[in-house]
Amino acid sequence: MQIASISNVIADASSSDITGSQLLSQNGLAADQTPFAGLLKNAIGGVQSLENQAASEVQGLITGQGVDIHQAMIATQKADMSFEMALAVRSKAVAAYQQVMQMQF
Repeated sequence: MQIASISNVIADASSSDITGSQLLSQNGLAADQTPFAGLLKNAIGGVQSLENQAASEVQGLITGQGVDIHQAMIATQKADMSFEMALAVRSKAVAAYQQVMQMQF
């Protein structure tokens, strides 16, 4: 499979306003691609944001600040799902690292 086709899939799956043709340079590699560490940092920041939002919703529900129980439950479920997703990605990354470390050169 060519790198350009993988870049197209990644560009199509992203929710940014940048199109796949703008991301690809003349040799088929991504020109303005965020480093992997940056992507992980953004993902962890998103998980933390959802956790904070869920905590504030639950706090508002407990203190009676007009927060609906449905909003609090939805926020906690979003936070739980994002944490589970981050945990799954972490597990896959650790497994891939262990597999690479077991390779003999």
